[in-house]
Amino acid sequence: MRALQFRRKPGKYVAAGVAGRIAAGKGASVGPLKLVDLDDLKLPGDDWVRLRPRLAGICGSDLATIDGHSSRYFEPIVSFPFTPGHEVVGDLEDGTRAVLIPVLSCVTRGIDPVCSACAAGRTNLCGRIAFGHLEPGLQSGFCEDTGGGWSAEMVAHPSQILPIPDDLSDEAAVMVEPLACAVHAARKAAARGPHQRIAVIGSGTLGLLTLAALRSEGAGGSIVATAKYPHQHVLARGLGADQVVSPRVLPRLVRSLTGAFVLDGGQLTDGVELVVDCVGTEASLTQALQVVAPGGQILVVGMPGHTHLDLTSLWHRESTITGCYAYTRADFERALELGQEHDLGRLVSATYPLARYEEAIEHAANAGMRGAVKIAFDLRKPAKTRR
Repeated sequence: MRALQFRRKPGKYVAAGVAGRIAAGKGASVGPLKLVDLDDLKLPGDDWVRLRPRLAGICGSDLATIDGHSSRYFEPIVSFPFTPGHEVVGDLEDGTRAVLIPVLSCVTRGIDPVCSACAAGRTNLCGRIAFGHLEPGLQSGFCEDTGGGWSAEMVAHPSQILPIPDDLSDEAAVMVEPLACAVHAARKAAARGPHQRIAVIGSGTLGLLTLAALRSEGAGGSIVATAKYPHQHVLARGLGADQVVSPRVLPRLVRSLTGAFVLDGGQLTDGVELVVDCVGTEASLTQALQVVAPGGQILVVGMPGHTHLDLTSLWHRESTITGCYAYTRADFERALELGQEHDLGRLVSATYPLARYEEAIEHAANAGMRGAVKIAFDLRKPAKTRR
């Protein structure tokens, strides 16, 4: 079968890091990602199934890996060679169309008894992702044994399969995984009670989906979002933001909304109760610390890159930074409903066949400036490309 495979080749990874810093997405042309022919994967257990991807999205964590920017923290929980791709809609052998839930929890790994987090249904907190009868894997798409969506076929445990209705388009279905991440974040935010004001930093795929999820889960009243590009401004307003501003304007707007004073260096004396950072860079996290209220919370959604932060204000103002990564099956089920309500398949801006992976990855890495949101690989026959 044809698959894009990422191998452990340190020299090529370094080259990808250099290329990715020169131009986003260029790591695909010089790094350890290659289109190869592979034998079919073995089923890890009698109850496992084969999933043939139809569409498979390209996300920020994929891009960070390809451009050599991912943290070394992940090395012990990834197995090589792996096939990327965890945003997947595909077909089972019995004809069922389903979305992949990529979490490799205790049940998936055959660990008995399961950990306390898995027993409580919080598979996002399972810490046994390097154990059991599978090779280590942050999730499907980073595990040698499971394969990933950037291929003609992968394998999955029944716990990872969520059948979808016939009237849901493939484009809407491939958005369910990132939307589940957004739903998980919105529910975490709502658990603290309704917020008077929320700031969402970033209006890429995850930021836009988080806006929709915050509204659906009743997490707050007034929401302001930052966006760099005109199409992001329009989409952010349509998905729930009351105000949308460029990133540089956010501190000024928060000051206006709260009556805050400005200290030397730009720190505000007051701010919004909740900041949801959907970018995860040093700049975005620094801004989050600048505009969060004393005693407020910063929710970091997705996978941040390497950062160097001055956390003095975190201590002094008794605010908190909380990570928010992955999801539960319940989050997926809610995301499936929400995706239908908002017709989120429209956020899939372009699809590419695997053979054009360098183009696809460069497009995904520069989606915002090219007027796009989500870029995906198209494994359907015949392959279709929408530009």
